[in-house]
Amino acid sequence: MKFFENIEFANPQFFWLLLLLPYIFKYKKQQASLKISTIKGFKIPSILPKLKPLLFVLRLLALASLIIAMARPQTKDESTRTKTTRGIDIVMAIDVSSSMLAKDLKPNRLAALKEVAAKFIKERTNDRIGLVVYSGESFTKTPITSDKGIVLNAMREVTYGQIADGTAIGMGLATSVNRLKESKAKSKVIILLTDGVNNSGFIEPETAAELASEFDIKTYTIAIGTNGMALTPVAYNPDGSFRYGMRQVEIDEKLMRSIASKTGGKYFRAVNNQSLEEIYNEINKLEKTEVEEFKYARYDEKFRPLALLALSFLVLEFVVRNTLFKSFL
Repeated sequence: MKFFENIEFANPQFFWLLLLLPYIFKYKKQQASLKISTIKGFKIPSILPKLKPLLFVLRLLALASLIIAMARPQTKDESTRTKTTRGIDIVMAIDVSSSMLAKDLKPNRLAALKEVAAKFIKERTNDRIGLVVYSGESFTKTPITSDKGIVLNAMREVTYGQIADGTAIGMGLATSVNRLKESKAKSKVIILLTDGVNNSGFIEPETAAELASEFDIKTYTIAIGTNGMALTPVAYNPDGSFRYGMRQVEIDEKLMRSIASKTGGKYFRAVNNQSLEEIYNEINKLEKTEVEEFKYARYDEKFRPLALLALSFLVLEFVVRNTLFKSFL
């Protein structure tokens, strides 16, 4: 029945009263009766006497309807509203040196990073994110913003050749700290990625790490590249394209561990596409934004139709008893 769709009962304990209905049937047996040997001498005007038990059925239906009404059937319309109670500001510092074009990750390190980082950005719906790129120098690609469209467009535009080549890890970290030091967020995070050894810039990585620690900025460091040899750009061809050759992968893991340790972060090593994605997934889980959820419920009481139905059965029983069945009672 449509009436009982999505129905809940506020007082279901009243249903126990329905168990009394079978015992009420004994009422019929308690009615006075007269046994005679034959009814041939009586004129039976109609079948109404045989329908007399219907009066009792009407009373039972009225009682059953009243019991169900007392159980208070109702529908519930529930809605929710969420409120972010703890925002996180994140800066992603990306190495764009020529070695990031190495093909040990597919199609290369930089392209693999951009794909995984874009997915990470999309999942951080409640946070503000900024981008810093560095190689021999560093600059802010995007200041921290809650507009994920701007950050994703900026990520797609990240490429090699925008600034002088090299690996200025200290510069990249310091620029990231500069973007976050004035942040009022309760949690501030830098994700620093590199595939090499610090060899450029005028700020030492250790100094930048101390600045991050002073401003309570946690830094997750990611070293990207296979263990051993990797197909890496080694020179330019006459047409301006890169010539690739096998080179030893050199990453200052000791430095990366030190930066993470000083700032309360964590160090990771990505040797292929899958491990890089797993690292970003883990950071995503480690840095959770606290969201407060409020639930609202509106109840629509449905007992009134049942109460009216019970009253209708009683009125019908009263009318029929005092009209059609009056001469037989």
